[in-house]
Order: sequence, then structure tokens, then C-alpha cells
Amino acid sequence: MIGFNARKIGMGLTAILLLLTTLTGSFARGEESGSDKMPVVKPAGSADTSGSGTSLQFEPYYLEVMEGWREAQIPEAEAAIVIKGSQVLRHSEGAGLRIERFNGRDNALVWINEDTNWIEYEVPVDQPGLYEIVLHYHSYKDAQADVASYRPAMLSVSVDGAFPFREARALKFPRHFRDTLPLQTDEKGDHLRPKPIEIENWYAQSLRDTDGAYAEPFQWHFTKGKHTLRLQGYESIVIDKIELKKPEHPLPYKDAVKQLPEGNGGKAFTLEAELMAEKDDVALQIEADQDAFMTPFAGSRRIFNAVGGKRWSSGGAGAAWTFTVPASGRYKIGMRAYQGYLSNQLVFRKILIDGKVPYEELLSYPFPYSTGWQGIALQGENDEPYSFYLEQGEHTLSMETTYDPFNPIVKKQEAVSQVLTKLSLNLNSIVGGQTDQYRTWNIEQNYPELLAQLREAADEIEWMAQELLRVNGRQDNNSQTLATATKDIRSLLSLPNEVPNRLDELTAIQNKVSSIRTVLANSPLMLDKFYFIPVEEDFPRMKATVWQKLRTGIKSFIHSFNARDRLSYGDSEVVHVWANYGRDYVNVLQDMADQYFTPETGIKVKVDLLPREQLLVLANAAGKAPDVAIGMTEGRPIEMAIRGAVEDLSQYPGFDAVFNQFSPGAMIPYYYNGGYYALPETQRFNILYYRKDILDLLGLQVPQTWDDVIAMLPALQQSNYNFYIPADFQTFFFQNGAEYYTTDGMKTELDSPEALRAFQQLTDMFTIYGIDQQVTSFYQHFRDGTMPIGIADFNMYLQMTLAAPELHGWWGMAPIPGMPDEAGQIARWTGGNQSSAMIFEKSANKEEGWKFLQWWLSAETQQRFGSDLEGFYGVAFRWNTANVEAFSQLPWTRDELAVLLEQWKWYKDIANIPGSYFITRELNNAWNRTVVDGMNYRESLEEAVVNLNRELDRKAREFGFIGKDGVILKTYDPPRITKPWEGVELYADQ
Repeated sequence: MIGFNARKIGMGLTAILLLLTTLTGSFARGEESGSDKMPVVKPAGSADTSGSGTSLQFEPYYLEVMEGWREAQIPEAEAAIVIKGSQVLRHSEGAGLRIERFNGRDNALVWINEDTNWIEYEVPVDQPGLYEIVLHYHSYKDAQADVASYRPAMLSVSVDGAFPFREARALKFPRHFRDTLPLQTDEKGDHLRPKPIEIENWYAQSLRDTDGAYAEPFQWHFTKGKHTLRLQGYESIVIDKIELKKPEHPLPYKDAVKQLPEGNGGKAFTLEAELMAEKDDVALQIEADQDAFMTPFAGSRRIFNAVGGKRWSSGGAGAAWTFTVPASGRYKIGMRAYQGYLSNQLVFRKILIDGKVPYEELLSYPFPYSTGWQGIALQGENDEPYSFYLEQGEHTLSMETTYDPFNPIVKKQEAVSQVLTKLSLNLNSIVGGQTDQYRTWNIEQNYPELLAQLREAADEIEWMAQELLRVNGRQDNNSQTLATATKDIRSLLSLPNEVPNRLDELTAIQNKVSSIRTVLANSPLMLDKFYFIPVEEDFPRMKATVWQKLRTGIKSFIHSFNARDRLSYGDSEVVHVWANYGRDYVNVLQDMADQYFTPETGIKVKVDLLPREQLLVLANAAGKAPDVAIGMTEGRPIEMAIRGAVEDLSQYPGFDAVFNQFSPGAMIPYYYNGGYYALPETQRFNILYYRKDILDLLGLQVPQTWDDVIAMLPALQQSNYNFYIPADFQTFFFQNGAEYYTTDGMKTELDSPEALRAFQQLTDMFTIYGIDQQVTSFYQHFRDGTMPIGIADFNMYLQMTLAAPELHGWWGMAPIPGMPDEAGQIARWTGGNQSSAMIFEKSANKEEGWKFLQWWLSAETQQRFGSDLEGFYGVAFRWNTANVEAFSQLPWTRDELAVLLEQWKWYKDIANIPGSYFITRELNNAWNRTVVDGMNYRESLEEAVVNLNRELDRKAREFGFIGKDGVILKTYDPPRITKPWEGVELYADQ
């Protein structure tokens, strides 16, 4: 106990010293944060930076602001104001502006951005009130760019130097695309996925949220007088004009239908949903479905006959279809839809005809859950179909994702999660980070505010459950989750003095409440076709009969025995490639091989989807292995090389040229016994993510070294923030100059002074400096703002880009903190993980397989593959190729690429030798012994070294590197990388 108290006192003194250092040092508040700092626009509300122990507060959500405007009875303006894009009042120094005729419009503002910049306009307002703002814009395509960009332009919009609501920080102005039609087929009769073509038109878009939370555009309050409107962003865009006008609202159906002309429509007609005229997200894809009533019928082939599904679920993504009405009159509209993704939950779509929502009910039209395809008629609560008057001629039907009815629940969930987070932090402070079952508490007397906050949270969660039931119309998993969370909080309140000892339960409650957000914000839906029926006629049958389903099921069962979808092998005239990737990746690669590789070389390629990587071991043992395997985890090639199952690629002609395309540190895992048995395909490594807005408000800079991290921690933690650091052993070992193995590779070198120093540095972060030992989701904490800075890999970039559009432009990336070396350079070494490609020893097509690998891993092919993937499926499929030249040609921003390439040159992985699988296990055990159990770091690491050396010795004997008498017969001699890769510099300034 004395030791424990001394440790606690030491921790407290350390924290005080760090706080004094921070307040007087270079990371104190108010100091400029350098070139990567986002220009600060103050929030409309206030921010608490007093260090009072509460997190900084930003603007309220639009939902709350609009409610306040309604309560203040602010009227909607009747006037219209038009500002030409060329009438820029002021702009940032780096904004690339020119005024010219652009796609048919004179005096357009062409705003070419390569960095964060802003422009300002003066808005003269004679009539105060609420306005709708419309931006007339055109996407900008750089004619000199090597690859197409599929990114939307993202802008923040502020008025008079402040954001009126939080969503104004990031508004999306998408590019628009169409699929290449007619659809093409391959030699088997399967459809080939069409490539997207950007539609280069002018668009008028009202300013609205980025993820479909609101069905109607934002309204903006302007008082009488002159105002300044600022647009800020880092994507290029062309602006014709900015229009402020009276907000438009569709009438309820019962009122609007009275204004429609009479007259029954002409002949009924249908429209295939897969034949989109336009979409604003390339991820919105056509799909193949084998339902018996689909048109066209797919049968056993891949015939695209539907659109949407899980890829049409969020972000306000929209599609449009054009159709020709044969005769003017009133029509009913129906559709075949599949909504079997979210059990018992409604999803919603905003439905427009000719660019306008005809009825209020279509702002968020519900699609019920069903396990199969269903016929949906657009109708009211009384099941009476809506009537639409359509003039003869061409029209457009559009649908956009939205979760507007769930939005109040989602916003309440975020507020409740913040309350529960603060409660957890406060309770953790009270108990000093240690729960003591034998301590007696009097919470009601000493901390009554904690119980009051818990009661309020329980009431709010109960309201969320009831509101969700009202909107959804039935119980679902989300409402049950909320009901359980309410019950759990009531249980805590029943024994208030036990609350400090039940922190884990409070964390579990918080996780339950947070879990519903993602589900409610997603609304997947698949469509087959639309029906336009004269109002006096009945809808046709829109579902398959039992007989049709039975017949199709029997045919599908018979076709399941077709060998065309089995893993192929053994054909000497074809290179068989097994790919450990998803079906989408396999299809793109097969199409590319047929289009480029086979015509160039005459070598036929068959790419098969490998359902499980472990099948390779069984297939090789059975003599049924492929020629080439790709997408392998980085440890698999050496496991098979040890057993003589794969080829030493360094013996093939042209290997050195292929080798030089990759970071030397990326090749280490594939070295064994003097050869290289695989090549890297993809590569992931850690980088630093930070919230620009929060660091700016705290006056903190992006840290360059680990000393900088330690110096900024008190300023973060006293405002209830923290820094996220994963238990990343490679980073700390490599940056401290430690190596995992001795020079010959026969033993571990993790008992060196450098390794001991690194392990102490890592564990001290958790035991002394207050870094959280367990974090359920850094992404969620980062998005919520409770962890505004931390270290994560490439997946974090995708998550933030796709799932947090409201923070676009308000977070950044930087190289991870490092250790200054003897020359004063900051060593930022880090590892990661890779996927790899290899050739099997039993292949009958080794030379052809090598030619395939040379083609597949070349910069040209990797760049084309990455571009095609992103063009078909969106940024979620960004290909993190290990080929640095190809990587640099993908559609990164200049700032993103600069950060990624800087970190790339410090990439270094661990060699895979027999027994190396023990490293992760033993280091995790050592971390747990020190951080969780309190063991001395040196003793803990030394115990790991003993266990690791024992396993390395056992495996060396098993594979003939050490004889029975203990004499070393041969050594591994793994490569050592001590200098950053200079080859990356060739692409750093492109």
C-alpha cells in the first residue's frame, strides 16, 4: 500500500510539473499553430476555454437554432437577392480566382483550390427574415490531372464571421455522373459494370446538410443591413451566382391535390430503376438480383437489374430517372423495392418530380421492412394512392436518402452521450481511477449533482425510446436497446452509493446509447422498377407468385453445381489467380486482365475469389494450388516458404526493378533464407489525426515529438479531452533504435537498452500520463470531440471522409510524433500491415505467373485499378496500393499526399521468421502486466524476452536452423533498415 501511495503522489507531482511546463512553454494557449492550421471562424455560440473541466462547446445544431427562430417568430423573407459569383468582396491570399466564360455562362468565378482558402461576398438585405440560399455552381475538372476526381466540393459557410449552426461547417456540392450505357457483357454473358461518366452541367443547389439529416434546405437569418457571407474550402469549384430567396415548402397532399387539373392519364408504363439518368455519388451502383420477378431476369448470370442496396444508404445520395409521359393526366406511382436490411426499421426517401417535392409527405417517404421484394405504392395513411398530374413529354423522377424523422432522436442521442461521458470522467476523478469495493460512499450528500444528471439522462433516453417507437411504428432493436439503457440507469440510481464502483456499467450504457446513431442514419434500399399507372386503373401485381419463387429456387439450386464459379487450377494454358479480396475487387481485376494484360502478352488469366485464406494450405497439400495468390496477409508467404510451397521471387528476371517500386521496409516481412517470397500489394500505416477546430480553440499545435505530446496533455485533460495512443509497439521500438531480432535473427533483441527505454516510454503513457487504456472507438470519440487528437491507420481516413461529412475541413492529418535522432532529424518510424502476392512452387505457369505479377504490381496497373475501384464504388474503396508511384497518382489532395508520403518513408515492418507469431502475444502480455497489473516495466519485458527466445529456439530446431546438439547450422539474417526511404521524394512534389 505504501508503494501504491508513493506512486500516486509521484503521478500527481508529475502532472503539476507538466501543467506548469505547458502553461509557459511553446504549446501554451494562444500560440499560432502553423501552416496546417484551419483559419478560425468563431462559433455563433460561446466556447468555454476557462479550464473549468468541461469540454469546449461549439454551435448548436440547426434543429435547435431553427426552433429558437420559430419561438422568436422570425418571419420568412419575401424578397430575393442575387449576387454574381464574380462580385467577390475579399479573399484569402492563396485563393486561385479567375473570372471567365464557363460552359455557356459569362463572368463565372472559377475558384481553383489546392489548399484551404476562402472568399467573401457582401449581402445587402433590405427585408429582414429567414432566407433560403441557393448556390448556382459547376464542378471543376482539371484537364491536366492524371486521374478523375469523384469528390464533391465541400464548403463551410459563415455569416458575419460566425457559423449560425454547426452543420454550416461542412456543406456538400456534389459532382453528377451517369453510367455508360448500354450495358456490355463478357464472354459468359455476365454484365460488365459500367464506368461512370461525369455530367458537366450547371446545377442550382440550396444549401443543405451533408448526410440527409434534414429533408428541407437550411434557412438563414439575416437582419436588415449589409452582411458578409464567407465560403471556405479546399476543393475547386465554379460559381455563377448566389441567390437568397423565400424558402419553399411543399403543401400537404390533401391541399395540393385540389389544385391539380382533372383528367385520367394515358397508357400505363414502367421504368427500369437500373437505367439511371444521373446520380450524385459513384458509390450508388446498379446490382444483380436473382428474384423471380426481376426484370430483366438474371437467372444464374450476373445481369444488372436493380439499383441501390447497402451502397445507397447514407450521405443524402440521390439518383434521377428520366421518363416520357404518353398523354397528360393524373397518374399513380409505384415501385418494386427491397428493404430487408434493417430488421423492423423504416427507411426514408425524399422523392422529387422535375426537381421539386410535389407533396409534404414525400419529403421523407417511409419504406417498411420486409424480408423479400415488395410492391410499394406512393400513398397516404388511408392507403389511398397519391395522384400526380403529369404533362405529356419528358420528366424526371429523383430520390434521395434521408433520415429526417429520426434526426431529433439522433441529436438527442449525441447530447445524452456527452452527458454520460462527462459523468464517467467526473466519477473517475472522484475514485482516482481505481474502484475500491471496500470504500463507503455518500453520493446523495456529497455529489447530488451526479445523481441529478443520471436521472436526467434516464428521462432523455426514455423519451428517445418512445419517440423512436412513434416514428417507426413498431418495436425494433434500437428501441429495445434504449429501453434496456433506461432500465440500467434506473438500476444504478436505486443504489446511489454503489455508483462509483459500477463505472464499467456506466460505460456499457454509454456504448448502448451511442450504438443507435449509425443504424438510424443509414437507410439502405434497393429498387427494381417504377410503375406509372393512370389513376382509374389498378396497379399490376408487383411480387412473384409462390410458383415463380419455387421454380426459380429449383433452377438456382441446379445452377449451384455449375463449375464456372468454383476455384480453378491446373490448366497449363491459363494463369489461375486466387484473390483474397471481395467480389467487387475480383470482377474489376478480371476485366482489367482481359482488357489489357491478355492482349499485350497473349497469356490468359482466370481470377477466382478465395473465400478463406486457409484454403490455400489445404489446396497446396492436395496438389490443387493456383499459380498465383494475391491479397494474402503478410505472414502467410513465409509460413508457406518455410515449407517449400512458394517461389523465391528474387530469382526471376526483372525482380530488382519491381523491388524498387516499394519501400525497403515493406519488403522485410517477405525475406527468408536469402530470398524474397512475396511482394506487397497494399500497405497501411499509422498517421496522426487531429481536430483543427478544437486544437485552435485550445491554442495547441500539432505535436512533432513525443515530448510535445506529453507537454500538451495537461491542457487537453483539464478540459476533459485526451490523446489517443494505441499500444503500438513497433512505433516506439523502432523510433528508439531498437530491433526485434539479433543480427543473425536467432534470438530477440528486445532486451537491449533501446528496447527497454521504448517499452518504458510506451507504458508510461498509460500509467503516468493518463492516456486511456481502453477506447471502444477512437473514430467515434474523435467525431464527438472527446478525443480531438490521436494515432490511427488508413481506415480512419475512410471513416472520417465517408461517415463524418459534417467535419469536412475541420480535421487534419500529420506524420506521427517521433524521436529526434543524433543528427537532429525527427525519426518517425512506424510499422503497419500489408497484403501480398506470391507464386506457388507447384505452378505449371511460373514464368507466366511472374509476368502477371510484374503487370499487376506496376504503377500503371495499380493506378488504373485504384481509379476504377473508386469510380465504381466511391471513396470507400480507395485502394491503398503499396506502389508509391501509383499511390501518389490517386485523387488525394496536395496536403493529404504530402503527409502520407512523409510518413511513408519511415515505414518499417517486422521480419517473419519461424516463431515470430509469438512476438505480438508476448508483448501484449508484457503490456498488460505493466499497465494493468502494475509490474515493473523491465521485469515484464524481460519475462517476454525469455518466453520469446524459447519459442524461437524451438522453431529453429524444427526447421533445421539449429541441430539436435544445439549448434547453429544456418541463420536467418533478416534485413535491417536504418535510414528513411529516399525514393519517396520523387513523388513528394508532384
